[in-house]
Amino acid sequence: MAALPNSARRILLTATASALALGVGAALALPAAAQPPTNTDECPYRDSPPPAIDLSEVPKPGQAAPTPLPVPDSPVGGEELGNCGIVTAPGTPPLPADISATGWILSDLDTGQVLAAKDPHGRYRPASTIKVLLSLVVFDELDLDKTYVADAADAAMEGSSVGLGAGGTYSNLQLIQGLLMRSGNDAARALAAQLGGDDAAIKKMNAKATSLGALDTRTASVSGLDGPGMSTSPYDLALFFRAAMQNPIFAQSIATDTVLFPGFPADPATPGDGPVEPYPIYNDNRLLVNYPGALGGKSGYTDDARHTYVGAAERDGRRLVAALLEADASPVSPWEQAARLLDYGFGLDPTVSLGTLVQPATESVTPVVEVAKPPAHGPGGMDLASGSDLPNKDAALRVAIGLLGFGVLIGLFGWARTLRRRRRYHRH
Repeated sequence: MAALPNSARRILLTATASALALGVGAALALPAAAQPPTNTDECPYRDSPPPAIDLSEVPKPGQAAPTPLPVPDSPVGGEELGNCGIVTAPGTPPLPADISATGWILSDLDTGQVLAAKDPHGRYRPASTIKVLLSLVVFDELDLDKTYVADAADAAMEGSSVGLGAGGTYSNLQLIQGLLMRSGNDAARALAAQLGGDDAAIKKMNAKATSLGALDTRTASVSGLDGPGMSTSPYDLALFFRAAMQNPIFAQSIATDTVLFPGFPADPATPGDGPVEPYPIYNDNRLLVNYPGALGGKSGYTDDARHTYVGAAERDGRRLVAALLEADASPVSPWEQAARLLDYGFGLDPTVSLGTLVQPATESVTPVVEVAKPPAHGPGGMDLASGSDLPNKDAALRVAIGLLGFGVLIGLFGWARTLRRRRRYHRH
């Protein structure tokens, strides 16, 4: 392989990575035994999430484990939401049978009405859904047109990656797109660096959560990787998403199928390897392309948090949001569980209300910004961010893409970087 041109080497590398990705995807698609939903009637997660199964939440030497956040005397959003089991309105239809999430909430994105829930204030780990909260802090404090030059620590960030490279220059808008569309932990670190570093960014995220009335939330990382004292609740996650949807950049980003992402200079550690050219990144939220009226959402996973998800959709002028925590990928995947809940909600009378998503005391009620969903495009379409044609300068790469097929192209860039850097890509 050493004698091959750099472009050919990259093609072989991405082809190998794509084959591995398809193989892993096929393995993950195998049917799994459905687990009965966890019974939360006795409020097992009232104070804190279940014990960690790994060492991710062990405090640093010399530091004590944080005590659980205090539980408010009155449940935020209404007394009904203080129940830990399933909460539905009298006379409403039975809930979908295939919801494995331990805690979840279904609410109206515009009015804030809570339509149904299970353990809405139970405390769970958020995984990458906490990036919604990070984006709120970024919108408050950073200029999205300002550029940032990534360093080696950004590029080596653990977990899911949008593909930042040391020496690459990115606007904060592009970092937000990488954060939300590809759940990039590297993008989270780059944004946090501009907020004063991880510790400062975490303090700002926790302060933002409190200001929104999200009293079940304490983040310990900017990306959603587990850490000491980490918690949120279905209710808080819905609060974050509703607040974020009032920002048109957030709404546009989670509704975007594909954008062209900047490349970066050659890695000095790999002599002979040329610079990485701009490449397309794809939205990893399957609700967006599979559910009519989907507005977008955010997923997450760690070994301790398990699957987490928040997503929204519109039907007949009504917008609903579903937030799920500690879910299994069976009997259906988390985004499909959200879709089942959305279907259920759209079938309810609009007057149904068990409580409300509170509005910050210092802010008036702001209508959710409606942003038209950009059309998806196929191979060779236009970049939705800049309107430029997708890169086609490398003839060998075009041939390889044609042979591999568009389906393989979807995952090859992230997997190629993962294979080369030997990152752990099972968590985000």
